[in-house]
Amino acid sequence: MPSSFATRGPALARTPSYRQQVQRRRLLVVCAIAGLALASGLIGSLIRPAADPAAQVASQGDRGPFSYFPAQ
Repeated sequence: MPSSFATRGPALARTPSYRQQVQRRRLLVVCAIAGLALASGLIGSLIRPAADPAAQVASQGDRGPFSYFPAQ
């Protein structure tokens, strides 16, 4: 007669080891940082208006590497 303690369903899963838990946390942190960088880059590219390069140069006026020195 089979024992009443015998398991008939799926076998129980092992608890992850300490190293596996640390690896999972590291992967989670790396993915979170990469996701945040990707999301902020996407939001920044959507917020910044796409300007014509010629209009951008004209709008800068006298701003340049020597803009602090008066023109002679």
